Amino acid sequence: MHKTASISSLAATLALLGAFPALADGEVNIYSYRQPELIQPLLDAFTKETGIKTNVLFLDKGLVERMTAEGENSPADVILTVDIARLTEAKDGGVTQAVTDDIINKDIPANFRDPEGNWFGLTTRGRVVYASKERVKETAITYEELADPKWKGKICMRDGQHSYNIGLIASMIAHHGADYTEKWLTGLKNNLVTKPNGSDRSQAKAIFAGECDLAIANTYYVGVMMTNDKEPEQKDWANSLRVIFPNAADRGTHVNISGMAMAKNAPNKDNALRLMQFLSEGEAQKIYAEQVFEYPVLPGAEPSAIVKGYGEIKPDPLPLIEIAKNRKQASELVDKVGFNEGATE
Repeated sequence: MHKTASISSLAATLALLGAFPALADGEVNIYSYRQPELIQPLLDAFTKETGIKTNVLFLDKGLVERMTAEGENSPADVILTVDIARLTEAKDGGVTQAVTDDIINKDIPANFRDPEGNWFGLTTRGRVVYASKERVKETAITYEELADPKWKGKICMRDGQHSYNIGLIASMIAHHGADYTEKWLTGLKNNLVTKPNGSDRSQAKAIFAGECDLAIANTYYVGVMMTNDKEPEQKDWANSLRVIFPNAADRGTHVNISGMAMAKNAPNKDNALRLMQFLSEGEAQKIYAEQVFEYPVLPGAEPSAIVKGYGEIKPDPLPLIEIAKNRKQASELVDKVGFNEGATE
């Protein structure tokens, strides 16, 4: 059994090594959870500035398992991913290494990076409320208010166990404790018009169709829909809703991040560091934020015109590492209240 596992690991490593050209001083190898077309303009700018060639392996799942199988022979230099959960998963899985760099630490605020330097945020997205322009008069709301019975049968959202929602629920635990969050989650569940389903974009479609008045979703999907020429009906979905930033008048809106980490066994460590520095600086922050309709983490850097059109976001300043500690308990609460069963009252 052990022999078979070793052979499988070796085969996986050789296959992955074959995905990249021979290692060279002028290259950096990236394992990415982000779609290649989203990050390519960024990488093109990096190559233009530094002369360093970038090689990207796109993975939609199993990044930690793959890098673990590769071990010391892994060609990965830099990991690019979304969501605090995947960043902490990479750190906890032992496939990252700590980076201490003055440039990166100056550019990226402390609440958007690992205190030990194993991951760094690059852009943020708010977990906001989509509200029907036609049927909702409110222009301000709090997460807490979403459990108010006045919204019964008017809210739609995706699976409670989805990573985006677990992050939001974890932030509620961080601010209010588990007992309050359980009651809040029960109230929110009983305001759902149907069982949680679909994607964030599906919720926008449901608002457009008149199936619900409010939805919980990420900011960047609005920009994606507004510019979707391949499926122009999504522009109608986006135009039917207004983005409301919850808790704008108090603690601020829950945000999650896209981020980066240096691979544990990075064979091109110097080039990896240069890429990470580049990604934290002004030009890259602008390109990345415009490309993915997210907010740059670099203080003073501007989001795209489309994103500015949503209004101003006030991010919850609670460090993401503190929120991430509550993710397991958040997941347990989703099951405990039967959230994915939909309203029961």
